[in-house]
Amino acid sequence: MKHLRKPIYIIFLILFLLISFKNFSQNIEQKDSINNKLINAAREIMVASGTCALITLDEKNLPMVRVMSPFLPENDFKVWFGTNPKSRKVNQIKKNPKVTLYYLDNDVSGYVVIHGTAQLVDDQKEKEKRWKVEWEAFYPNRPEGYLLIKVSPEWMEVLSFKRGIVGNPITWKAPVVHFDSIK
Repeated sequence: MKHLRKPIYIIFLILFLLISFKNFSQNIEQKDSINNKLINAAREIMVASGTCALITLDEKNLPMVRVMSPFLPENDFKVWFGTNPKSRKVNQIKKNPKVTLYYLDNDVSGYVVIHGTAQLVDDQKEKEKRWKVEWEAFYPNRPEGYLLIKVSPEWMEVLSFKRGIVGNPITWKAPVVHFDSIK
């Protein structure tokens, strides 16, 4: 009987590891499915909204909010904007590149909040690539009077009642996507 204990323990260990691995892979698949749902909903909201709020911090660390006309989000959810290089937001980003973007769904049933890092881009090719004809009046001296802001997301919250994405029923915390976990 003693000689059977070791093989039985090994069999139980193998079964335990197989069951754990199966549950682990199911959890990963479930998390990927939830992330895909959140990402798809976020993209829909961002595209439909047309504008968003860009939130920076001023010299007193007070939030400063302004409405922006963003370019459509890239596949990795980087967001680009055009602005005046002499604007307050540019100085605020130079001092603290951590920013927040807020998109409100057209029917006001949901939103997307992106927390990320802003980068000021003054590359002529990028500026030509990211130009809107309707901006002509705002940037008469386009080469020097027009600057890009690129926001690289770190994480985002998504809430959309019509898409079945709701927050925690007790805390109301919205579901979160972390971009370091997305490939």
